[in-house]
Amino acid sequence: MLVILGFAMIATFLYLIMSKRVVPVAALILVPIVFGLLAGGGLGLADDITESIQDVAPTAALLFFAITFFGIMIDVGLFDPLIRALLHVVQHDPVKIVIGTALLTSIVSLDGDGSTTFIIVTSAFLPIYLRLGMSPVVLTCVTATANGTLNTVPWGGSTARAAAALKVSPIDIFVPMIPAIAAGLVATLVFAFFLGRSERRRLGLVELRDGVLRKPGSSTADSTEAKAEPAMAKTAVAVATGGPSATVPADRSHGPELDAAGDPAQELISSDGRVNRPNARPKLLWFNLALTLAVMTLLVEGTIEPAVIFFVGVAVALILNFRRVTEQRAQLEAHASSVVGVVGMVFAATVLTGVLSGSGMVEAMADWLVGIIPESLGSHFPVIAGLLSIPMTFFTSNDAFYFGMLPVLNETASHFGVSPVEMARASLVGQPLHQSSPIVASFLLLIGLAKVDLGDHHRKTIWRAVVVGLVMLLVGGLTTAFPL
Repeated sequence: MLVILGFAMIATFLYLIMSKRVVPVAALILVPIVFGLLAGGGLGLADDITESIQDVAPTAALLFFAITFFGIMIDVGLFDPLIRALLHVVQHDPVKIVIGTALLTSIVSLDGDGSTTFIIVTSAFLPIYLRLGMSPVVLTCVTATANGTLNTVPWGGSTARAAAALKVSPIDIFVPMIPAIAAGLVATLVFAFFLGRSERRRLGLVELRDGVLRKPGSSTADSTEAKAEPAMAKTAVAVATGGPSATVPADRSHGPELDAAGDPAQELISSDGRVNRPNARPKLLWFNLALTLAVMTLLVEGTIEPAVIFFVGVAVALILNFRRVTEQRAQLEAHASSVVGVVGMVFAATVLTGVLSGSGMVEAMADWLVGIIPESLGSHFPVIAGLLSIPMTFFTSNDAFYFGMLPVLNETASHFGVSPVEMARASLVGQPLHQSSPIVASFLLLIGLAKVDLGDHHRKTIWRAVVVGLVMLLVGGLTTAFPL
């Protein structure tokens, strides 16, 4: 019964958010509670949820102040030189932009921290996507998949958990998996190419001039037609310039052609690549850069709790860039919608994880899956573990899979001569999809920063991430990282 309820709960949740019948926050709260009550949880569900809230409270605090900190840095123009350099390299070609997104994500992901990666990549590329009328969903799709593929480095969360659960060395897990990881990155770049080509067919190469964003060869009539959609235009401009009421449609079937030459307040970018921001602080560029580098260094170094680092970072950034209390208050209010959306999602996800673990659904689902695997497939247990890791690390946390299910699979596989390190390697192939799971806090940060709808992201990403995971599984077997 718990197995049926567990899978039914997950299927109901995914259906509701992907069909846009309920906002994700409401689905994350109400669906688990209903199924938890059906499972006989009663008032005990409150204790399970409370325990789960306590576990994610530091993460929620981190996200609250991380979004605010980098929002301030964007508003004051810290990343504008990088934006100009990237625009020069990609030359406004959507294919190059999407491939560049994947490459930058892969490089930054080497630190093993998803939140930092998503912040950096979004800060660098989201303004470019918005200015060129490209879909932010493409950015989140490529970024999440590439980051998940690199989440398999020895210091990444998945490898560390697999090593701890099976008592093997992270290095022994990682090194033989390098060809498989490289193949996963190549598959991600291939998807990035086709996504970029699709955007290029839709938009073409885009010409940037003073206060103008339009396709080459577009006529005055085109500009007049573009002005017929003022709401969309103002929305894109607000996000690109860091306006306090900035929002962006999750996906757009048509890229907006913005012509704001008649209104200086609406100019996006000048002909020399200068980004027009009302709160820019060019004289403080080096101070803001030093502050940001200090924050990043402390995050990677790991001595101080990340939330504490951002507490101090936000306070210093506010005082450094905005001397008046009214300006400081305006900055906090400008990013309030993003903060509430992401942090609210994190806390709502604790209901799902709390009910899954507290009701025993996760354990029942794992035991059922192990029980239905025939013993004749014993020598193929690494492949089975890899295949199971793709959906299971999406539906549940890495902790639930690596500490709950993987040891059971490994114990069974040991009777057929399969070593723990081989099981650990195969279990990593689910990570490209895992990084798009709604219970992963860093992923919620990504879609929060990009202002992308969860259902839109999943429709574009899930099947591509599954293919990347299967490519890693196939190449890992062919290169003898584990037996096929």
